[in-house]
This record gives sequence, structure tokens and C-alpha cells, in this order.
Amino acid sequence: MRNKFIIFILIILILPGCAGVSSKGLFGTGVSVALDPRTIGTQIDDSIMEKGITAKLLMMDSKYILSIKTKVLDGRIFMTGKVDTPEEKLKITKIAWETRGARSVRNDIKIKEEFNFKQSAKDLLITSQFRTALIVNKNIKATNYQIDTYKKKIYVYGIALTIEEKNLVVSEAKEILDVEDVIASIILVEDLRYQRD
Repeated sequence: MRNKFIIFILIILILPGCAGVSSKGLFGTGVSVALDPRTIGTQIDDSIMEKGITAKLLMMDSKYILSIKTKVLDGRIFMTGKVDTPEEKLKITKIAWETRGARSVRNDIKIKEEFNFKQSAKDLLITSQFRTALIVNKNIKATNYQIDTYKKKIYVYGIALTIEEKNLVVSEAKEILDVEDVIASIILVEDLRYQRD
């Protein structure tokens, strides 16, 4: 029964992408095929990536079909929604990065919880200090990383050009005052290239 449900959901997801001159995006914006600057091939590749990510999320947990939205533009993955824990967000980000053809991942998924101003301010300060440290360090390409801080734990994801850069990013994170833990999901460029072949 579960397999039939998954197949039914996948058909619903895939069919709307096959028809029409224009479509409504997951973020509520319509893009006309006639005005879309992407080539037809790129649009098809993006659509396949989008459906693939959605299918992987669905296999991970069926609740993500409603709570997570994904959009792919020219290999760049954009994600929004809400999850219960930072670990869930990290797993979802990893799935996105490991998608064949992914060029970048913008993860704007929020973590559900009651708002705590003091904790949020402290986390924001840690994130700002870490971001500044990455920008100042000339051996790190800061734009390749996304940072989240949650209850004094830094979650950093992105692409490192070398293993040395990856180690530097983690080292910089650990030097930030009040940081209790660093959870890194950093992929090396060479691994990314391997997945694209």
C-alpha cells in the first residue's frame, strides 16, 4: 500500500512539469517558457533535479512533501520550509549537495521552536563572527559556505576547493567564542565533479 502511495505522489509531482506553456513555481512565481532565459535542455535538467530531490525527501519522510519546497534554476538549488531539528536540516542539505549536477545550494529551511530572544541574539553573533572570520581568511572562499548557528552549535555546509580549506573552515569555527560544537557538511570539489560525470 505504501509503495502505491509513493508512486501516486510521484506521478502527481512529475506530470505538472510535463505540460503547459507556463507554470507556477514552488515559490509562487510564474515563469513563461517563452521568457525563461534558460535553454530547454537546462530547464529539463533542472526539472529532473527538482523531482529527484523531492523523491529522495519523500523516501526519507513523507512529511517533507508539505513542509519542504525545492526549486532548481540552472543547477542552483533553493530550499525553503520548516523542520523540527538542525540535524534534519543538515540531512536535507546533504541530499541537495549530493544531487547530480548541483552547482550551489541555498538552504532557507527554518527550525521550528519557541522564540528565545537571548538565545537567538547569541546565535546571530556567533554566525556573524564566523562569517567575518571566513571572509578575512584569504585561504577560504567564503561565498562557498552557508552557516547556521543553533544553541551555540555551528552548522556549516558548502564546497571546499581542497582538504586544507575544509580543515581551515572547521578550525575557524572552533575558535569562535562560546561555540559548543561544530557540525560540518563540506564536500570537496573533486567529489562534486565525480558525481557530475
